Amino acid sequence: MDCDEAINSSASEPLFVTANANVEISESEFARIRQVLLFNRGFNLDAYKDRCIRRRISIRIRSTHCETVNDYCDLLLSSKSEVDNLVKVLTIHVSQFFRNLSAFEKLRTDIIPHLFSTARQKGKKSLRFWSLGCAGGEEPYTLALILAEHFSHEMEEIPVIIDATDIDAATLLSAETALYHHDRLLEAPLNYIQKYFDEEGEQYRLSPSIRKMVSFSQGEMFNGLIYHGCDLLLCRNVLIYLAREQQEKVFRNIARTLGKDAFLMLGKSETILGESRSLFQTVCPVERIYRLAPASV
Repeated sequence: MDCDEAINSSASEPLFVTANANVEISESEFARIRQVLLFNRGFNLDAYKDRCIRRRISIRIRSTHCETVNDYCDLLLSSKSEVDNLVKVLTIHVSQFFRNLSAFEKLRTDIIPHLFSTARQKGKKSLRFWSLGCAGGEEPYTLALILAEHFSHEMEEIPVIIDATDIDAATLLSAETALYHHDRLLEAPLNYIQKYFDEEGEQYRLSPSIRKMVSFSQGEMFNGLIYHGCDLLLCRNVLIYLAREQQEKVFRNIARTLGKDAFLMLGKSETILGESRSLFQTVCPVERIYRLAPASV
């Protein structure tokens, strides 16, 4: 979602909502909304870029036809469903199967073969891939499709565990049903669609054989307790919504969970900056693939 439109948050008095205006949210009103989300869902607004968050809250205020921001705060206190709706808007992460196809081609031709080879040399019994901020499941399922199509023989010897984590429970439930509109498949090669999807009206259902390869779980990426060892970690198009301090925290958590033979892939518009940069070395700058720096291992 576009976050370039700035929201003026300096107003001290609540404003009436109009159909075509951004909603100005005072600091006291923002604090009320923050408290409701933190108490009811453990969702911390401070972790995210302020401009993006205020704009997305404005979307929900307008859509609920609340006359003032304080009216919307009252609605949040009385409606669990609206809390869920707001969290969904705040965490929306639109994705597609094979999004940025060249990135998945790099995984298929170079990274995944290297991981199998290294695992075989070191006698590892399995590999673990992980999609952090998995949204509707398109990303981890894409990994599963690539493995099923190109590495079935290797997986007979070395099974691959695919984990997928997101903060939004409703989104995870949707991911598990694996029913997608055709626009989520625009970048998927035709042979995958024909082989692994069944048409259901205007939507496509992913085959059970692929669905069972992915395990979904709810988790907040700032909580270090969710992190566990993995060989390939995809954290794509998530960090761009986070404040720099929280980006640093995520990178430190990732550095602690990656082994020396593991890989990290970010989104095309993301990079590692600040103090965390010293923790990683670049493997492929074009596709934003990294490994732990030798000093970090």
